[in-house]
Amino acid sequence: MQIREEKAILVGVKLPTYQNHAWEMSFAELHGLVETAGAKVVSEIIQIRDVPDPATYIGKGKVEELARICAELEIELAVFDQELSPAQVRNLERVLPCKVLDRTQIILDIFAGRARSREGKLQVELAQLTYLLPRLTGKGKALSRLGGGIGTRGPGETKLETDRRRIRRRIADLRREIAEVRRHRQLHRIRRKKADVPVVALVGYTNAGKSTLLRAIVERYGLEAGHVAEGKNRLFDTLDPTARRIRLPSSVNVIFTDTVGFIQFLPHTLIDAFHATLEETVDADLLVHVVDASQSHHDLQMNTVYQVLQELNVLDKPIVTVYNKIDQVREFWMENDAMAVETVRVSATRGQGIDRLMSVIEKRLQRSAVRVRILLPYECGSLLNRIHTEGSVLRETFREDGISIEANVNPALASVLDLFRKDLGE
Repeated sequence: MQIREEKAILVGVKLPTYQNHAWEMSFAELHGLVETAGAKVVSEIIQIRDVPDPATYIGKGKVEELARICAELEIELAVFDQELSPAQVRNLERVLPCKVLDRTQIILDIFAGRARSREGKLQVELAQLTYLLPRLTGKGKALSRLGGGIGTRGPGETKLETDRRRIRRRIADLRREIAEVRRHRQLHRIRRKKADVPVVALVGYTNAGKSTLLRAIVERYGLEAGHVAEGKNRLFDTLDPTARRIRLPSSVNVIFTDTVGFIQFLPHTLIDAFHATLEETVDADLLVHVVDASQSHHDLQMNTVYQVLQELNVLDKPIVTVYNKIDQVREFWMENDAMAVETVRVSATRGQGIDRLMSVIEKRLQRSAVRVRILLPYECGSLLNRIHTEGSVLRETFREDGISIEANVNPALASVLDLFRKDLGE
């Protein structure tokens, strides 16, 4: 059964502090966010002000005009381009004959619909309740609309009718559960470090093509049959983190992780709530910054990504910038990214430039495979498993006195295997 799209109107305030192209990109993104959430944008209203009105964001006269438009067009959602204060929401709800949502709520709604893992659902619920808590007073009108629709769904929807005390208790429980998730992630990272397996994190603006790029890399260099969902042309297509083991051309194994895409004015509640996911970026050995080269304002998107990376204190890590979707750019030319150690141009959908990218990643990780020839005793089964898991076995012969192995392995494992090096006399 096809779900009927709710009709929405976008409401924006253009301040003198905003650069024209930056504001236009942000407002266009709001249009995309609302459509991604499942609504149909039928109108928009823009006001130029020196400062937002503290009571209604757009001023009394503009609110009355907005109310008339909503009534005439049977609007169901009025979506504002910035986060509204609790007082502004209450004042707007008294006048407008529709739901009042802001940019933050739309993003939270999209995340609620995309979360699949238990971790993702916990993080979304925490973000929703953190946003809701200071807005509980005067929510009677909003609570009466909880029958469904954009802004009302997700893991946290059944908690909206509870009082502050219960919500605070639930927030505390969620933080404890997410802390446990972090502890498990930390254990995984410790194992990776012990195995000396480098981690490459894909970062970038939402819809830049990170998932499509990871899929192209896995198809060509993947070590396991793990499926990577095909990337779609929609905002926040990837929410839950994805990790895949990849073998570089030199036979060194690495872990590639895909992260949630960044966006302008990403709610701070989401940055905090998704810190466990973003820790994959914090602990990565190399960042691959994927940029949509077909976007006219790609430079603004890049700046947004770097601002978030700065908040995460990871700008000291080596960054390889990937200009993606070059097949969609005529007479493509773009200067190298000054923030990156190297810039590569690819088309993930066509597989163009993937091999070049992998060579650059390999060089920047500054790890090279070590060729070893060893005689491994049969009782060293755990080491044999590590050789097969972390390295590339070139030759393996079972002998009476042990297993003769020739393989390419990482330096850490090579030092462990040094005890078994010997002239095999072959």
